[in-house]
Amino acid sequence: MDIVIYHNPACGTSRNALELIRHVGIEPHVVEYLKTPPSRAMVAWLAERTGKPLRDLLREKGTPFAELSLGAPDLTDDQLLDAIEAHPVLLNRPIVVSPLGVGLCRPSEAVLDLLPADDLKPFAKEDGEVVIDAAGQRVKR
Repeated sequence: MDIVIYHNPACGTSRNALELIRHVGIEPHVVEYLKTPPSRAMVAWLAERTGKPLRDLLREKGTPFAELSLGAPDLTDDQLLDAIEAHPVLLNRPIVVSPLGVGLCRPSEAVLDLLPADDLKPFAKEDGEVVIDAAGQRVKR
């Protein structure tokens, strides 16, 4: 299965999603989007494929979101894309692309919806939170 993850290694949620992908036996194509930002066309495509508005892919915390007044409801997608293009940190993460769909994987275990669910083995996040229990079942919170 071909998987792409738009990843920030400084982000715990992104690291956990990446480890979950690897945990099921898939080595994804990792795009460190702060080093290699996706094109505006790719960002628009990612948003479209998630089935959610582009605005839902924006990150507020630790970004220039407030300074750029990106919460203004009258901003167009082109204006939001301009902002993401100028400040890639505005793109929330991790975004995962798989044959099963595209999703912003927050929380990180949301990545399991985009991966094969066969024969899962136990998994806990960096902080010890159990995501897949000893019986191979996804733990719902």
